[in-house]
Amino acid sequence: QAQLVESGGGLVQAGGSLRLSCAASGRIFGMYAMGWFRQAPGKVREFVGAITRSGSSTYYTDSVKGRFTISRDNAKNTVYLQMNSLKPEDTAVYYCAAGSSAIRLSRDVSGSEYWGQGTQVTVSS
Repeated sequence: QAQLVESGGGLVQAGGSLRLSCAASGRIFGMYAMGWFRQAPGKVREFVGAITRSGSSTYYTDSVKGRFTISRDNAKNTVYLQMNSLKPEDTAVYYCAAGSSAIRLSRDVSGSEYWGQGTQVTVSS
């Protein structure tokens, strides 16, 4: 069974930065596209960003374009989400996801085959 473990969440002031990390089981990491989703209280889980297996292409939801960057290090079995210029509306639990296609991940949650446990990001105004 594949395992995804997120880290790096926390409390930050508006305008600040955080970097999330997601460590994945070695046997599956290179086989999957990776993505990040988030879920705010009372809202559905939404797509944030995705990256292809090789890391050559990335996809983002419009609200984070220009502020967030997804990247991966296949040698370390880790995917990252660098979040800059954070806003209070970015407050949510952030989940790492693995799926067969970055494009499918970008469409909705059904594109994910594996999920991490989530890490809380809180942005104060």
